[in-house]
Amino acid sequence: MKLAILGGGGFRTPFVYQALLGDIGPRRVTEVALLDSDRSKLDGIRRILDELAQGQTAQGRSDAPRVVTTTHEREAIEDADFVFAAIRVGGIAGRRHDEHVALDLGVLGQETTGPGGLSYALRTIPVMRHYAEVIREHAPGAYLLNFTNPAGIITESLQPILGDRVLGICDTPSGLVRRAATLLGLEFDRLQPDYIGLNHLGWMRRLLYDGVDVLPALLADDERLAALEEGEVFGTQWIRALRAIPNEYLYYYYFNRDAVRNVLSSGLTRGDFLAQTQDEFFHGLATEAGSAVERWRAAVARRDASYMAEAKGGTQDAPARAPLSDLDPVMQGYAGVALEVMHAISRNERSTMILNVRNRGAIPGMPDDAVVEVPSLVDAGGTHPLVTAAPDAHQLGLMLQLKDVERHIIRAATTGDRNEALLAFALHPLVDSVTTAERLLDGYIAAIPEVAAVFRG
Repeated sequence: MKLAILGGGGFRTPFVYQALLGDIGPRRVTEVALLDSDRSKLDGIRRILDELAQGQTAQGRSDAPRVVTTTHEREAIEDADFVFAAIRVGGIAGRRHDEHVALDLGVLGQETTGPGGLSYALRTIPVMRHYAEVIREHAPGAYLLNFTNPAGIITESLQPILGDRVLGICDTPSGLVRRAATLLGLEFDRLQPDYIGLNHLGWMRRLLYDGVDVLPALLADDERLAALEEGEVFGTQWIRALRAIPNEYLYYYYFNRDAVRNVLSSGLTRGDFLAQTQDEFFHGLATEAGSAVERWRAAVARRDASYMAEAKGGTQDAPARAPLSDLDPVMQGYAGVALEVMHAISRNERSTMILNVRNRGAIPGMPDDAVVEVPSLVDAGGTHPLVTAAPDAHQLGLMLQLKDVERHIIRAATTGDRNEALLAFALHPLVDSVTTAERLLDGYIAAIPEVAAVFRG
């Protein structure tokens, strides 16, 4: 089988390839096509993949998937069986503007949540819709597994082109389940989470282990709940008040003023930090000797240590937690979920995963055609969202408001209607006034050429 990776010059690509190297089942991926607009990054990632493949050869296996790198979309996509997408339109510079334009107005600056996420979606939707058209023409049987953020918005924007052959993947919900399993000493594969929400906005309401809900025991255990990453972010009292464990990105909603204050006082935004460290990584990869894989592992560990640092008592350049000395397999979350989806579809290895898919009644009260993040059965027939209990008023209200915002931004990106964009910014719960929304939109248009291009004509 052929796998195409859009944005193949990114940090996640080695995780995917590493997982492919470990696959010994039938209908394996034999070719990986990496597409990226930056040839230097492609060359750097290719060096890492070659080193990973050499390591497998040294262990007596010589069946590593062939790697092709290209800057031409048709070459990458044509005849692919699966397409992974993890692109960043506007690059790290665009991400920094997503953050700073908002922060300069005293509003949350984050790449997926709040106005920064809307800016990111505005410029990304047209590009991803173009790729979807290419997939429909040159790889009509392919499934598109979307990692590109904001994953829920992007996935929904592609539904009119690819239908149910596009689904969104985020490893945050599965990471929550894994951490809970570890703390409770339970087998991850035997857990069934009751999870509802949108991408980066969800709640785990129950956690069934062989049919028994073990979440109450976790909520009642002071030591274990405090040790959970979400306990660290939200505090045990708030989690117990909710009677559910929120997705860590809900920190930006529940503690919005704290988040803005922490980011403003930290000196570096996440985008600032990644711009600095990513440049260092790729420059060193191109100019210095030594193991490319070890350099990549060190860079990823450093990035992970500073993930959501403002919510965990640290800053981007001085996180509260130290970099990992070795990469935890859970850090491969995106790759692991994506390959599990591939195996379920191509081999009919039925599996249940938390994915971004059309609602189809899974969450009562949400539109059937809305993309939501829920447990879904995946098999050779595709994805089948599992029906859940109705959300409470707080959960449903927040989901409905955010879904309306998402749909305004999709219409803005596909039609160039500035009023639709203004509605999206003004109606977002993290933007406090229409005046602020107007200034945000003007600021993003002025700072980011790819956003300005959406409204040009």
